[in-house]
Amino acid sequence: MFVVTGGAGFIGSNVAAALAARGAEVVVCDWLRDDDRWRNLAKHEIADLIKPEALPAWLEGHGRGVEAVIHLGAISTTTESDVDLIVARNVRATLDLLDWCTRSRIRLIYASSAAAYGDGARGFRDEDSCEALAALRPLNAYGWSKLVVDRRVARLAAEARPLPPQWVGLRFFNVYGPNEYHKGAMQSVIAKNFAEIRAGRPLRLFRSDRTDYPDGGQLRDFIYVRDCVDVISWFLDSPRISGLFNIGTGLARSWADLATALFAAMGRERNVEFVEMPENLRAKYQYFTEAPMAKLRSAGFAAPFTSLEAGVAEYVQNYLATSDPYR
Repeated sequence: MFVVTGGAGFIGSNVAAALAARGAEVVVCDWLRDDDRWRNLAKHEIADLIKPEALPAWLEGHGRGVEAVIHLGAISTTTESDVDLIVARNVRATLDLLDWCTRSRIRLIYASSAAAYGDGARGFRDEDSCEALAALRPLNAYGWSKLVVDRRVARLAAEARPLPPQWVGLRFFNVYGPNEYHKGAMQSVIAKNFAEIRAGRPLRLFRSDRTDYPDGGQLRDFIYVRDCVDVISWFLDSPRISGLFNIGTGLARSWADLATALFAAMGRERNVEFVEMPENLRAKYQYFTEAPMAKLRSAGFAAPFTSLEAGVAEYVQNYLATSDPYR
């Protein structure tokens, strides 16, 4: 039995789908709200559904049957300003699960974030030493909350204090793919603009405020959600491996590249309009992210990552352009 927190969300529902396809019992912990995220789960067999506030009691009663907890539930909005709420959902909930998994000898895979790297001035290496983590400077409270947990786990490991039999922190970069539709403004550019492009309107991208990056030349490490699921599945099949790992492709691509891939997948002529970046984003905007993947490769993960062109084409043609876009 596997517990997936945030299991009705974007990455979580894709993980739940993959586990269900393997014949595993999947327990989803999430709020379903009123935004149709239940559709993210509708095609798959789910053993139980639990609200997050009920999870501690559920684990105490059913924990012996749990093989691993995949903790993906969090506030993922990078512009969230209620820091107490972020602490409650992202820090406190994760540390409580870490404590329970440690005491119960249950494996824990949890979501960190590339937002912990801040503007990238100190690099994007997935080192989990206390010293390396202390040097990072996130740009927002969301990234800081993820770093708080990473630093706590690193401290426990450095001091050889008790931890779960397997612990893995995953620093996700720019993930896109099916089941992200409930995320509103936090959806990928692909999902947010598909209907606009189909209606004949242009794709709007931010102008660059830096002379070393042309408009549309800002770079991101875009990773298809299926690849993220493959990495998580590999860790579940590799229980001896623990640590903090980047989850990206290792290759930064420009927003212009993404636009080209999107229009090609839709069979449309490229039509891009550049707009000014909102003032409140300028000081926090990342112009370059790229995930060094040597650590994951050295650990033994050998599968190739999906190219931007192939991932966008699959997403558009197999999901967004169909009558049922859910995985």
